[in-house]
Amino acid sequence: MKGIVLAGGSGTRLHPLTHAVSKQILPVYNKPLVYYPLSVLMLGGIREILVISTPHHVGLFRELLGDGSRLGLTIEYAEQTEANGIAEAFIIGAEFIGDDPVALVLGDNIFHGPGFSKMLHHEASAVDGCVLFGYGVKDPERYGVGEMDEHGQLISLEEKPARPRSNLAITGLYLYDNDVVDIAKNVQPSARGELEITDVNRVYLERGKARLVSLGRGFAWLDTGTHDSLLQAGQYVQLLEQRQGVRIACLEEIAFRMGFIDAMACHELGEQLNKTDYGQYLMDLASHHR
Repeated sequence: MKGIVLAGGSGTRLHPLTHAVSKQILPVYNKPLVYYPLSVLMLGGIREILVISTPHHVGLFRELLGDGSRLGLTIEYAEQTEANGIAEAFIIGAEFIGDDPVALVLGDNIFHGPGFSKMLHHEASAVDGCVLFGYGVKDPERYGVGEMDEHGQLISLEEKPARPRSNLAITGLYLYDNDVVDIAKNVQPSARGELEITDVNRVYLERGKARLVSLGRGFAWLDTGTHDSLLQAGQYVQLLEQRQGVRIACLEEIAFRMGFIDAMACHELGEQLNKTDYGQYLMDLASHHR
């Protein structure tokens, strides 16, 4: 399975922070925001990743992440020149996707919860149609909303409904079979001129090939679109890391634990950051596994 991180947009709700820098480069506690969605793809075992950003910002991601080889990944880059909607990612990335299934994660979404890697591996291993991830929220009218029947089958999808049929928001993580490229190419722009991801998902729903996996109460799904939510995300990560002594979305650790790199490579990456707690953590981790 290929992976796409959509890290576009102008981040206007975060101005003046994002006047000169991409929202996904901003810090969430001790690492750039983009590390968190990238970690999701890596936890799913995905090693070929396309980062899509604006022409103005794509160079920042290339400088931050390089070609991915230090993490045992292959990272490519593409530009989304206008904010034409999430579904355009599959048109921009069509050549990258090729004949493979694909996971798309939004560059400003943070996921954290027990057993997440195992669940992603399971769901990504045999996608037939699309797999969406729902999360219970108190204000579902702000999101795309999924409704399930008593058998756990997805029966409706609505975009920002005035009267939501459930409280399950559709999160910014999507798994698709290869049909998504052709589906996205045939979606018509919405009233706001965008190729809506909900319209893509509805095609799968009409074919009887859309599933919704509900992320339980032990999960955290954080959106970082406002100043308050960005700060709250940083405080959440800080609290967990300091209490538990582990790192959330530490790409180098995930690469090591997933077998993408060995202990020596992990230690070398830590040495490059040896003036930080982050670097010391990596060196300690690698030393314990030598």
